[in-house]
Amino acid sequence: MELSPIVLVLIGLLLATWTAAAAWMMLAASARARGAETARKASRRMARMIDEAPAIPLVIRTDGRIEGSERLAGWFGLDKLPRFLSELGGGQGKGLSQDQVIALTEHVRRAQKTAAPFRMALTVPGSQRSLAVRGALADPQVFPGGAALLWVFDFSESENELARLRADAARARGDFAALVGLIEAAPLPMWFRGPDTRLKLVNGAYVRAVGGNSAEAVVAGQVELIEAVEGLTAAQVAAQAAEQRQPVERVVATTIDGQRRSMRVSDLPLGDEGVAGYAVDIEETEEQARALRAFRDAQRQMLDQLGVGVAQFDADHRLGFANQPFRRTFAMRPGVGEGLEFERFMRESREAGRTPEVRDFPAWRKERIEWFAADEAIEENWPLGDGTHLRIVAQPMPDGSLVLIAEDRTEQLALAATRDTLLRTRTATFDSLFEALAVFAPDGHMQLWNRRFAIVWGIDPDELDGHPTAEQLVALIAPNLDNPKQAQGIGEVVRGATLDRKQTGGRVALADGRTLEVAGVPLPDGNGLLTVLDITDSQMAEDALRQRNKALEAADEVKTRFLANMSYEFRTPLTSIGGFAELLESGAAGELTDQGREYVAAIIESVQRLTAQVENVLDLSQSEAGLLPISKQRIDLLPFVTKVVRDREAAIVDGGLSLDLRGGASAKISADERQLGRAIGQLLDNAISATPKGGKILVDLSRRKDGVRIVVSDNGRGMTRAELSRALDGLQSDADGNLERRQGLGIPLTRQLVEAHGGTLDIVSRKGEGTTASIFIP
Repeated sequence: MELSPIVLVLIGLLLATWTAAAAWMMLAASARARGAETARKASRRMARMIDEAPAIPLVIRTDGRIEGSERLAGWFGLDKLPRFLSELGGGQGKGLSQDQVIALTEHVRRAQKTAAPFRMALTVPGSQRSLAVRGALADPQVFPGGAALLWVFDFSESENELARLRADAARARGDFAALVGLIEAAPLPMWFRGPDTRLKLVNGAYVRAVGGNSAEAVVAGQVELIEAVEGLTAAQVAAQAAEQRQPVERVVATTIDGQRRSMRVSDLPLGDEGVAGYAVDIEETEEQARALRAFRDAQRQMLDQLGVGVAQFDADHRLGFANQPFRRTFAMRPGVGEGLEFERFMRESREAGRTPEVRDFPAWRKERIEWFAADEAIEENWPLGDGTHLRIVAQPMPDGSLVLIAEDRTEQLALAATRDTLLRTRTATFDSLFEALAVFAPDGHMQLWNRRFAIVWGIDPDELDGHPTAEQLVALIAPNLDNPKQAQGIGEVVRGATLDRKQTGGRVALADGRTLEVAGVPLPDGNGLLTVLDITDSQMAEDALRQRNKALEAADEVKTRFLANMSYEFRTPLTSIGGFAELLESGAAGELTDQGREYVAAIIESVQRLTAQVENVLDLSQSEAGLLPISKQRIDLLPFVTKVVRDREAAIVDGGLSLDLRGGASAKISADERQLGRAIGQLLDNAISATPKGGKILVDLSRRKDGVRIVVSDNGRGMTRAELSRALDGLQSDADGNLERRQGLGIPLTRQLVEAHGGTLDIVSRKGEGTTASIFIP
């Protein structure tokens, strides 16, 4: 059957429409399948997101049933999620506690009834898990029927972190409180400035230092502790520290409690927060430093006064100090001061010839550098080329420094050599002495003796080599004594010199007839010296002198008797001769011729002269024996001397002399008129006889504070020193015992008469110029 084109078209259209509808349906089904798959994937992603989310939803219906993820079971400490809210408390140490379940139930019921949201925190017993619950009435589109939707958050880690932060904050608050307390209790002023360098905080020490009432008042008034220095205030210095972001430290003077104190001020920048500062009172430290410097200077001045050179090198081997003796010893250049290296010092000392001559100087110097690391002091002797001997002591110090001491021992060595020479000389002299000597120690042992000691005592010299004691020596010499018991006395002499420190002595007789004189002398060093002298010959001479002395005493008695007899025997005939001559002169026997009268006058003059000489001899003898009679009385000096001069007026005129008497108008003395007149007359007679014609004699009387002075001077021929000595001696015995006349008896008698008055006679004479005799009577 053939179809028409229209039918075919319609069929084609129908098929096309069906095909299109089928294709659409297929496309729609495919789209719905893709949508469903997409929804399923989204649901899985949402479920996965909910499982991975920090919060898990929990739906609680009005009948108490719950819906939620099984993750909540682990959060609640259960094996699986229960069906009802009341079963969240699993018991037996699982799930929530009963109180937590009751509290959660009440919050849920309230939210279901009032739609009021709530929050609460749960801590699962027996675990460290902390849960936060946020609940509200669920959206009816999500869960109709008044169910409550709870979001459970696990903030265990946040809670631990929060607990740690709380602990840190509490600790920080405690530390801050302690720091604030420490700053407040600090004895030194402390402060804090803001970014604008204004004071924000001060401690109590700052308040006390500025004399404020409180910290608030000081901050409010911006009271500064530190004064402006060189035009910069304390705030400006703090601003510089903040700008440079470096601490600024300075030492300034400020007034605290009315006293000027030295303070070390530090400003410490604290980033953008501000600047902290503190001030340390260093006044005592400065005072100690000044005292230390003064002590160091005094020590250095004292070391400069020593005769020993002292220098100190620090741990870096550099010179720290050297006193003047050290500089002189090593000939250090002027201007060389602290900082000189030890090696250079050694090199310059060598160039100056102040080190010993050595073959390898670098090696020698290296050994000396090792002194710094030595464990003990090192001592060396340095002989120098100029003959100087130095004693060097190197004392290493614990801090690595080195003290070098240099002592010039040149003089000491010279003195030691001289001492050795003196000791040898002393030993030789000791052995050459005529006396026997021995030195004993305080313990009684012999220390030193000469060769003659053993010879004098008659003992074997070998017996003394063992340095015997005093007792042993007594035992050795006892057999050689005439009386052995006297040996103990020698021991007593030794003990007296060594122990009692007394000088004792005595004499002992030996069996061979010799006599020894023993003496013990304490020595300054504590030892005792025993001297033994053989006085046998001296004893014999002494006996002879004693016998001669007796003979002289007998002769003196004979002389005394002779003078007494002469006084009688001479005066009696002289008186008779004088008397008869005066009778003849008076004409009792008749008139005499002129020649007879001259003879009689000569007789009378000779009798008077002889009588005067006899009286002089007698007075001189009495004066020497201390028997001259002196009868003092108060007399006027000038009339008394005038009378003495008048008695010699004729002799003065006959000699063609002139005499000048002056002074003494008011002077008075207490003296024997006769004896003093004889003394002055003897001086006048000597002056008259010694002065040629035309000469002058001066008699000067003067009053002194403690007496009077009578001076008789002339310009006569004078005497030499030897002649004056002979005149003062008067009569002397020659070598044969005969009397030798020396210038008469006038001057010796005058001296005796003056000394009998307690006065003195001084005579000065020059040959050809004259003589001056001065009498002083107290």
